[in-house]
Amino acid sequence: MLRRQKAETAFAQATDKAAKGGGASLLLVDLDNLQVLNEKGGRDLGDAAIAAATRILRARAKAEGWTFERVGGDEFALLAPGVSLETAFLRAEHLRTELATALRRAIPARFGASATVGVANAPRDAKTGEQLMRKADLALYAAKEQGGNTVGLTPADDMVLKSSYYSAAQLARLKALAERKKTKEAVLLREGLEDVLRKYDRD
Repeated sequence: MLRRQKAETAFAQATDKAAKGGGASLLLVDLDNLQVLNEKGGRDLGDAAIAAATRILRARAKAEGWTFERVGGDEFALLAPGVSLETAFLRAEHLRTELATALRRAIPARFGASATVGVANAPRDAKTGEQLMRKADLALYAAKEQGGNTVGLTPADDMVLKSSYYSAAQLARLKALAERKKTKEAVLLREGLEDVLRKYDRD
């Protein structure tokens, strides 16, 4: 609890400062099913997963000039000054795949270790650090509700982004496909994003 409070205070100060300049995005990262991993594989495996995630996240933060903080047992925060929500979402998706690779190396495949990321932006979503943390928490929760191992935005932002980038006809087709496949629209969009990232990662 004290660690979380300290992190929130630091992020509040950093966000207030960033909001006066170019703004900032916050990425909250949570390891999926860590409790199950601890129960079935032992705490050593859980610790290995946390250590692997910490290495990846700390290295990414250093490379990007972001602020990194562990804010819970299996939850981490990355504050990205001057990064828009859209850019942060794409960075978060790339980070999620990096984490998946690192976790597969650290943890036996049968445990299916993965990570979920929630993304929020100031001043778009919030005016203070406390609000930003709350919005990122909501985004993380929304992603967890989709089954985890994905990147989530706050529900309102998810709708705004879709309506901004896709035509009404495309959204109608997406909705129909989701109903036919008995899945969520966000899951289908993520599959499409994965294809795009794989295509251009080869360039």
